[in-house]
Amino acid sequence: MLLKKGDNNEDVKKLQIKLGVDPIGNFGPKTEEAVKTWQRANGLDDDGVVGIDKLKGHIPDSVIAAIPDTAAKFNITNVLRLAHFLAQAGHESGQFKATSENLNYSSKGLLGIFPRYFTPALAESYARQPQKIANRVYGGRMGNGAEATGDGFKFRGRGYIQLTGKDNYTQFDTTVPENILANPDLISTKYALMSAAWFFDKNKLWAICDKGADQGTITAVTKRVNGGTIGLPDRIKHFNEYYDLLK
Repeated sequence: MLLKKGDNNEDVKKLQIKLGVDPIGNFGPKTEEAVKTWQRANGLDDDGVVGIDKLKGHIPDSVIAAIPDTAAKFNITNVLRLAHFLAQAGHESGQFKATSENLNYSSKGLLGIFPRYFTPALAESYARQPQKIANRVYGGRMGNGAEATGDGFKFRGRGYIQLTGKDNYTQFDTTVPENILANPDLISTKYALMSAAWFFDKNKLWAICDKGADQGTITAVTKRVNGGTIGLPDRIKHFNEYYDLLK
């Protein structure tokens, strides 16, 4: 169960009865304050959201703290959506450890991953130079300027589901108060989770998430996120873990 301010349903009414709040079914300010009071009394973060405390010890506290604002802003309105989202974001970031793209490739790695952009000789001259590599492979596309502008590295992949390219940074910039184009590292330091939810929302992934908790749905979400099914067993494992905790 995931309940937060703005929800209006029978589950909210049941929660209000337990909290001793007038059971009107609408999760308003009084219910939110009652939830926060209960959370503080029980040694939990007082975020005013019911359900996410069960994730403690399974995902980092910093991620849990970011869920309420992220959920409210980008349509994470039920347990299915949250479990699918966390499973995908966690896998893509090495279980919420990586928030910035690692481009420290060897020449062999460049030829294997970016064969379109490198000859053997060129790969040797770019190897182990992340800034040069990003500027070459991302330059002149996704809204970035040519290689010489440095846009490729400036707008490289950041966040739990790596937001990449000036076009995406520009669109995400409209959803937060800071100037993301001037401060792109905010994606990795402050908005790692929110940028990933923006990706889900932009790509209409919630409608797929809503289809269920079965392996077919997890596979469908994975294909939209990954472009294939790389790491599918791990995504399934963590979806089941989070869904069982939250439901």
